[in-house]
Amino acid sequence: MNSDSDLQIAGDILEVQHLLQPAREHPSTVAEFVGLARSIAADRAQWAPLVRYDTTTRWYRRLRTGPGYEVWLLSWVPGQGSGRHDHGPSSGVLTVLDGRLTEQTERGTRALDPGAQRIFAPGYVHEVVNDSLEPAVSLHIYYPGLTEMPMHAAQCAPAAMDVAPA
Repeated sequence: MNSDSDLQIAGDILEVQHLLQPAREHPSTVAEFVGLARSIAADRAQWAPLVRYDTTTRWYRRLRTGPGYEVWLLSWVPGQGSGRHDHGPSSGVLTVLDGRLTEQTERGTRALDPGAQRIFAPGYVHEVVNDSLEPAVSLHIYYPGLTEMPMHAAQCAPAAMDVAPA
């Protein structure tokens, strides 16, 4: 069964709060990685003083590593984007901490406001862009740790984009 079918049957796991697990010191499941991201996001004093903004390139800093995973903090000034890419053999959790980002996939476009989270598996192709007028900050957890980020050719935009609330 493919992931699209799984989502159609189960819905979005992030919307089913009782399925999310509290953060453990060393997470090992998707729900635990989501919990870790939420606990870091809630502790603004832990990440906010570290953020830097760079107008020439996206700024990033590794916050921590654990058995088989990495946690990264990224900042995005208006107009910066990731380019269309996947994460090689890594799965992950993207969490918006501050500002607004837009995620574009073959299925459409999704606005991501603070607190919004996206979960992805190996081979998930997307592009993340700050198309707002304010800077943004995001948290990324990769498991296993990120070893590659293959870029993909730009995709033609569909005539009408589906914008779903985060």
